[in-house]
Amino acid sequence: MSRRAFLVSTGAVIALTALAAWFVSPETLFERLRWLAADPVRFVTVLTLVALVRPLLAWPTTLLAVVVGYTHGLVWTPIALALVVVSSVPPYFFGRHVRGDSGRFAAAGERFVDTTGNVRSVAASRLFPAPSDIVSVGAGIADVRLRSYLLGTALGEIPWVVGGVFVGGSLGALTADSLTGLFDVRLVVAAAVVSLLLLAGPLYRYASEQNVRLR
Repeated sequence: MSRRAFLVSTGAVIALTALAAWFVSPETLFERLRWLAADPVRFVTVLTLVALVRPLLAWPTTLLAVVVGYTHGLVWTPIALALVVVSSVPPYFFGRHVRGDSGRFAAAGERFVDTTGNVRSVAASRLFPAPSDIVSVGAGIADVRLRSYLLGTALGEIPWVVGGVFVGGSLGALTADSLTGLFDVRLVVAAAVVSLLLLAGPLYRYASEQNVRLR
């Protein structure tokens, strides 16, 4: 794909995301929750479709977990995790699509993945409080294998999904305003620390090997 085509496709995705976020809001989903939750099959089907288009709507992935927790409680946590993993697939494939035109960024991403490992790099990136879709696109650009990407995403999203389900189950009413400040700062800090610990060993060994080579 040429650089011009890369810029055009990226601009089109950004424009579609902006339009979707402008015309569609979470309240549209919230108004239908009681009707959706009455039938588990209908609920999972609709939420799966929402998960697939969520990146274009510029909604956070944790919104899916909050909705599941609000309607079905903690017992549905595995379903919420599966929805979040599904929702991470489209931006991952977008990253793979533009990988050939990403130049130095792709090379740096590949070095990072080679150093830390496919699953570990994705899981650690998910645990770190960074925008989910940026992590997904970056994994695609870095050429992380799909199976490793899905496993790493599932592992790294566990604390955020559990937290989202718990928050959703504790809400008396689900509104856009109730989604602000979802997580306790202690959870965010703890997840970031675990992320750094996961990466510390491989990065230290890599740095040590580089120092040996330079001597």
